[in-house]
Amino acid sequence: MNFLILIRQQLSLALANKLDWMTPLLFFCLVIMLFPLALGGAPQALAEVAPGLLWVAALLATLLSLDSMFRGDHDDGTLELWAASRASLLRYAYAKLISHWLIYALPLVLLSPLLGYGLHLPLQALPILVLSLALGSVSLVWIGAVGVAITSGIKYNSFLLALLVLPFYMPILIFGASAVDVAAQGWSALGPLYLLAALAVLALTLVPFAVAKALKLSLS
Repeated sequence: MNFLILIRQQLSLALANKLDWMTPLLFFCLVIMLFPLALGGAPQALAEVAPGLLWVAALLATLLSLDSMFRGDHDDGTLELWAASRASLLRYAYAKLISHWLIYALPLVLLSPLLGYGLHLPLQALPILVLSLALGSVSLVWIGAVGVAITSGIKYNSFLLALLVLPFYMPILIFGASAVDVAAQGWSALGPLYLLAALAVLALTLVPFAVAKALKLSLS
């Protein structure tokens, strides 16, 4: 099957379940909206916590979305068909990862400037927020997919998945929040952005092979 057709097919299947793809997005918005209530709405206090808050909320929303990545295909036997060919399973992994990022992560990235503005984040930090989330969310989804592939055959795997992937999320969270924080203070954010870009490139090139291998092992 043509790779673009495969991605389009995955997008159509995922978009058909509106509740599934809207839940992480609503979770992201609700977490951001609750903090002004807890902190009293003081602009200075909100601006100080905004970089970390936005990044933690994005990380948790991404983690919430991961469980559905391979669940349906594992339950209905589609994964077993793809596993018949090693090359096909790798192509399947790439298509799944790209479609998952487009459906679950891209809306968070696009919505983040509005939420950052609502938290009184300085205007010069908003483009850095978008760029850091765009780069960091690639690593979050790709690394998380390895954990999902390993635990795809295990029932009630959410807690195990969090234990597996959260340690690997720490550098991404630190670099992402740091980029937005230094930009809000008027400093250059190129250093942490370069590190996020390097992690994203490594994830894009290496992780699909690990995902394909983990999926094959989970089926054996």
